[in-house]
Amino acid sequence: MSPTVFREKGYRFYFLSNEETRIHIHVTCEYGEAKYWLEPILSLAEYHGVGVRRLREIQRIIEERKDEIIETWQNHFGKR
Repeated sequence: MSPTVFREKGYRFYFLSNEETRIHIHVTCEYGEAKYWLEPILSLAEYHGVGVRRLREIQRIIEERKDEIIETWQNHFGKR
C-alpha cells in the first residue's frame, strides 16, 4: 500500500507502508522518482531520472508542507 499524501505541480508525494521507521516521503513524476528523509533534517535520500532543478523544486515543496507530511505520517503509521 502506498497512500498518496498530496499532489502538486505534477508530482505525487506518497508513503510506502512498512519500509522504514524514519519519517520520509517518496515523490514521483513523469521524469523519475526521489525519496527524501524529513528527520533528523530534510535531506535527499535517493533519486532516479529527476534533474537537479526539479529536485530543488521538490525540496521546496516538502519544506513548505513539512508539518502536513509529518502529521499525515503520524496519523498513518502512528507516532514512533
